[in-house]
Amino acid sequence: MCDEYILEILKALPTIIIGCIAAYIAYRQCKTDHLRLKFELYDKRWRVYEEVRKILFVFRDENVKREDLIKFRTSVSEADFLFGPEIPKYIYEVYQHGVELYKWKNQYHEKPAGYDHNKVVAEMEKELTWLNEQFEPAKEKFKKYLDISK
Repeated sequence: MCDEYILEILKALPTIIIGCIAAYIAYRQCKTDHLRLKFELYDKRWRVYEEVRKILFVFRDENVKREDLIKFRTSVSEADFLFGPEIPKYIYEVYQHGVELYKWKNQYHEKPAGYDHNKVVAEMEKELTWLNEQFEPAKEKFKKYLDISK
């Protein structure tokens, strides 16, 4: 009788082993999918960060054009879905300073009625200074989302 139980267990053993192997494969696929998702999220976040850096270089070189501002807003539009609220807020702040710089540069070149050269130059300098100081703060703000050591 004891031999019959052992024989039944031995018959069931391949099924149990196959089930364990299938469970392990499913677990590894789940881990792989999770890592793939993390990579894709990282990749999208990195692209947004690169767009912020690109526009800061454009501002630094003082070549800001309306098209650059529009392209920037479009290229970072998915930030609302990829980051916490502080990053879209920061991106909007960078954009607003860029718009101000663009506005003051236009006044500088067009010299409209009532043009105050000292005020325009001071405002341009203020915006350029703020924008030029954003490379390190941008890096720090994005670091939380781009740190792969975690």
